[in-house]
Order: sequence, then C-alpha cells, then structure tokens
Amino acid sequence: MAFFRAFLNSPVGPKTTHFWGPMANWGFVIAGMMDSRKPADAISGNMTAVLCVYSLLCMRFAWMVHPRNHLLLACHVSNESVQLYQLSRWLKHQRYLPPKEDNVS
Repeated sequence: MAFFRAFLNSPVGPKTTHFWGPMANWGFVIAGMMDSRKPADAISGNMTAVLCVYSLLCMRFAWMVHPRNHLLLACHVSNESVQLYQLSRWLKHQRYLPPKEDNVS
C-alpha cells in the first residue's frame, strides 16, 4: 500500500500531466501499428516525416525535463520506430529506396 501511495503522489504519478501526457501519446503508437497493415499507397509521407521529427523533439524534451519522464521517453522511442518503419514502407512504394534483394548462395 505504501508503494501505491508513493506512486500516486510522485512528481510523475497519475495526478500530473507527466503521466497522462504519455498515456495519450500511446495512441500515436497504436495508430501507427494498425496502419502497418494498410497498403503502402495509403501512407502520407509528409505526415509520417512530421511525426518522426515530433517524436525526436519530444524524446529530447522527456530526457531533459526535471523530473526526467521515462514514460514519455518510452512512448516516443516506440513512436519513432513505428513511424520510421512506415516511412521506409512509403519510400519503397515511391521507389526512393531499392527493393530488398535475396542473395541465395
């Protein structure tokens, strides 16, 4: 019970925006994962690039803010990896990246 009370009243606990901000941002990660099932021609390259930059900036913020917000950092690291995957799918679809070649020896 003391652990729960300490978490509840901590500077990054559920009584603060340091907790609820990252919780809301997990929606970006979930949406990106759901979009990975859609065809690559449905991906907006501009929006995906903007989300990559947004996550990079927010990762820096989460690391520099005091108290350090590891929940926000984890959320944006996850979002960055999902968005980079989506961006690679879009780039391959637009033929900016060459397709993978299978080297069978």
